[in-house]
Amino acid sequence: MQSLELIENWPVPTAAAAVVRANGSVAGAHGPTGHRFPLASVTKPLAAYAALVAYEEGAVELDEPAGPDGSTVRHLLAHTSGLAFDEHRVTAPPGTRRLYSNAGFEVLGDHIAKATDIPFAEYLRQAVLEPLGMASTTLDGSPAKDGVSTVDDLVRFAAEVQAPRLLDPRTVLEAMSVVHPGLAGILPGYGHQRPNDWGLGFEIRDGKSPHWTGASSSPRTFGHFGQSGTFLWIDPDAGAACVALTDRAFGPWAVESWPPFTDAVLAELGR
Repeated sequence: MQSLELIENWPVPTAAAAVVRANGSVAGAHGPTGHRFPLASVTKPLAAYAALVAYEEGAVELDEPAGPDGSTVRHLLAHTSGLAFDEHRVTAPPGTRRLYSNAGFEVLGDHIAKATDIPFAEYLRQAVLEPLGMASTTLDGSPAKDGVSTVDDLVRFAAEVQAPRLLDPRTVLEAMSVVHPGLAGILPGYGHQRPNDWGLGFEIRDGKSPHWTGASSSPRTFGHFGQSGTFLWIDPDAGAACVALTDRAFGPWAVESWPPFTDAVLAELGR
């Protein structure tokens, strides 16, 4: 795909990208797709997928208590537990505000580790990484932000989310559907969004503006970006997903570069 060559113009030391269709075929790839990059918050969709495996295995229920008083596993996955961004303190009652929270995902990881009697990083490996053949992916700390992976591995994950084998497709449909519709909140790097819609571990594009995806991205697009200059989006209307990993921290360069890149990818897919 010619559009993927646009990463050559990004002001980053190293970048790799790929597009995978809903049928699992790779439409194109560019750059060192086997290079291991820190994922930052692109770790969260992987952690969320492991949490959903734990739910389907019966280890946890989505509506069982987890985190602050009144909070559940579902609240933690949807950033509505009321926990602060990076501190284990409560700043709002559960279900009332969209408070993007690394702390929430750390509490979630601890909750699943206790429920399964398996350290969360190991549970993620057994539940998601190993079955998908993601041999170059590791979680070396927080389930919110300490994953390391390659474009090749994340292509496998993006193919799985589009045509689930590890989860019931109805569970994935729930993960990409809005939890607690209408809640406002801050999208890190992009300011206040009304509404700031999220599913279970995945951010949902809807009508957000500004946004890190493209102007032509469908409202159903879902995924995540990371402060290490990484992103993964899945656009069901386009029938494809895109992964881009870099080794430069997110900043104005990404705000400028990512949307036209995504629009170019979608235009090429549509031709």
